Amino acid sequence: MAQQKMSLPIIQQVKIKNDTTSIVAFGAKGDGIALNTESINKTIANVSQKGGGVVLIPSGLWLTGPIELKSNVNLHLKRDAILQFTDDFNQYKLVEGNWEGRPAWRNQSPISGTNLQNIAITGTGIIDGNGGAWRMVKKDKLTESQWKNLVASGGIVREDGKMWYPSAKTVKGSNTKNAGVIEPGKTAKDYEDIKDFLRPNLLVLTNCKTILLEGVTFQNSPAWNLHPLLCEDLTLRNLQVKNPWYAQNGDGVDVESCKNVLIEGSTFDVGDDGICIKSGRDEAGRQRGVPTENVIVRNNVVYHAHGGFVIGSEMSGGAKNIWVYDCSFIGTDIGLRFKTTRGRGGIVENIYVNNINMIDIPGEAILFDMYYAAVDPIVLAGEKREAIKSVVVPVTEATPQFRNFYIKDVVANGAGKAIFFRGLPEMNIKDIHLENVTIKSKEGIEIIEATGISLKNVNVITDNSNPIVNIQNSSNININNLQYKSGAELLFNVAGQKSKGIKVSGTDGSKAKKATSIAAEVNKNALEISK
Repeated sequence: MAQQKMSLPIIQQVKIKNDTTSIVAFGAKGDGIALNTESINKTIANVSQKGGGVVLIPSGLWLTGPIELKSNVNLHLKRDAILQFTDDFNQYKLVEGNWEGRPAWRNQSPISGTNLQNIAITGTGIIDGNGGAWRMVKKDKLTESQWKNLVASGGIVREDGKMWYPSAKTVKGSNTKNAGVIEPGKTAKDYEDIKDFLRPNLLVLTNCKTILLEGVTFQNSPAWNLHPLLCEDLTLRNLQVKNPWYAQNGDGVDVESCKNVLIEGSTFDVGDDGICIKSGRDEAGRQRGVPTENVIVRNNVVYHAHGGFVIGSEMSGGAKNIWVYDCSFIGTDIGLRFKTTRGRGGIVENIYVNNINMIDIPGEAILFDMYYAAVDPIVLAGEKREAIKSVVVPVTEATPQFRNFYIKDVVANGAGKAIFFRGLPEMNIKDIHLENVTIKSKEGIEIIEATGISLKNVNVITDNSNPIVNIQNSSNININNLQYKSGAELLFNVAGQKSKGIKVSGTDGSKAKKATSIAAEVNKNALEISK
């Protein structure tokens, strides 16, 4: 397959002196009561000024406010060290940052670094963002007793009784359009009345080079857990990244507009997307114009998440040359999730996926969707959503593109739907190649507004076999050696005037009660089945 034609990128590694200074030397106390912000930041600054080295977080419970990393420093946590960030919001000043791909005012991140080189966070201790103090929570995502306990803790419940907020400022922020987005002439003071709503990401590294995060547990983040932005030569190795499953915007890692990235040997169990690739949102992302590129994702496990490996939806600067292999997704809402929407722009291309194992995927095992609508991937009980209305709009720089994906050797035991493609009528999903895929699912394969799709040695074992494959307004589809359960109601359903060039080979149509159903608007020669 095509991934062999390109060599894997080389990610430069940190080189930091072993000279070690404990935060205790600067007065820190690990009693869970003393606020150690000043002691920790003084230790980091002192070590950096002396040419670098290790800043040690020893055994203890270390309460702190925001920590600012410095070049040539390795922040090292002992196994029995917990670094916990205070729930006193006054310790976090409003700073000009970035939120979901756009410049925005946010509370200062618990850990941050800007324009740094040669930095690391290592060890086997725990970094806890105290995210429960910040996050709003949907009632539908808690048990009755959990909800009662949360409400009893304080905060504010929305009038309809379906959402809990930590404070009045959080409520106001949630009702403010484009809350926190930076506007000319406004200062931090202008956002004070919604400050609590502007939740920080636990770790934000901006424009840094040569980074190592290894061994540590990052958990309980106010918003996203790990957010490298405009970084180069980034290694994430053997991390535990955790959030409550209901944590709103509780992503694991969001790699945004970064180059040369390795994510390996890590475990994610979070409240939103697990391992996610981004590159800015809409016009702001296109103006930045920095893709995420040269990325290796291997030997990772993702438990609860909205997606196991994800690209988008904020991918307006593009994403390219990404390798994902030897990963397992267990109970993620969607397995491989590629999402975008009109207005984003950006090109996602040259994506190579190999050796992926999945079990218990409530949604799609493999999903390409260009109609992303910023809602939970799995519909909650009682929730109603309108069907997508297909209209054609002109192609502009705001039209996103997905092309040149190569996905091979995927096994999924239990999924809501096996494979789903949904492109735009004005910009189809293009040139997607799937090979050696076995999926046991409720629904089969759906291909809408796609061009140049190749399915080779795909085996779908479905509960609903009417149809196994649904094709709508798609062209140049090649299906070779499709396997399915004998006795299926319908093998192929083809609809839409644009459907043509659908070629099926090496597939036994006689195992189905009915091999094909062709809608009246489809050319009778659109589907060819050969032995």
